[in-house]
Amino acid sequence: MIGPFVLIVPLIIAIRLPAMGHLDFFALPIIVWLFGALLLFCGLLIIANHQYWSSGPAIAISLFGWFLALRGLVLLAVPELMERGVSASMTMVPAAQVGFVLLASLGAWLTFVGWISRAFAPEPAPAR
Repeated sequence: MIGPFVLIVPLIIAIRLPAMGHLDFFALPIIVWLFGALLLFCGLLIIANHQYWSSGPAIAISLFGWFLALRGLVLLAVPELMERGVSASMTMVPAAQVGFVLLASLGAWLTFVGWISRAFAPEPAPAR
């Protein structure tokens, strides 16, 4: 589930980023607080259910959980810091788009490893 999400959402953001500068996410504090709480919850949910550090994809998913939790915590505790970061990134739209495309590439890799490669993997031999 994380792979397709990390593929689709950042890719759409990368494509729509120039037009998204007109959105004022920080205008309503309750929206900022709700999204911070949601990010923190989703991050903690991933951390609680995915404590695996045994392979590249497992590490990427665990780090993604920590990334979400920390972003949510910052958004709840110091939203001004996040707002300054968003404002700064809007002055560097092409660089931000490259960052989102790289994140989408991570999502493509996780999707392949977790969903597609399993469909083509040979089935284990039955136990005797």
